[in-house]
Amino acid sequence: MSAKPAILVLGWGNLSRGDDALGPLFVAGLQERLAVELLQQVEFLEDYQLQVEHALDLEGRRHVLFVDASLDCPAPFLVGPLHARRDTSYTSHALSPEALMQVFEDLHGHAAPAATLLALRAEVFGLGEPLSALAQGNLQAGLQWGLNWVRQTANSQGA
Repeated sequence: MSAKPAILVLGWGNLSRGDDALGPLFVAGLQERLAVELLQQVEFLEDYQLQVEHALDLEGRRHVLFVDASLDCPAPFLVGPLHARRDTSYTSHALSPEALMQVFEDLHGHAAPAATLLALRAEVFGLGEPLSALAQGNLQAGLQWGLNWVRQTANSQGA
């Protein structure tokens, strides 16, 4: 069995709900743009929401980039470190990234991998709505940031 890539990029959202699609669209866009030599160091995952099962996807990683749409961040995006924490999302269904990291730590008895949140500014979440013009621009800015993040992360400490 081969080792998992050191970097995981995990985006979530609903492709049928306008700007909520930003997480999955980021994952697909980054995968398309990433240089071939870096693709071997990164695994890409997308889903509708974070769930307890995703704690297993954190195993064997050094770095995780969580990507989601946000109504609460400034445009074009906000980036910040994440730390394991129990919160009100700690259920058997949808979780926050921090709660997911806490599930990982509870399962394994050690710290979760280093994690970063990329929150992409969004404005439209209606069922059947297309991606807004604002979100399209924010996605492009986020993808440029993401390319740089993967390059730097892959080159740091032998990721």
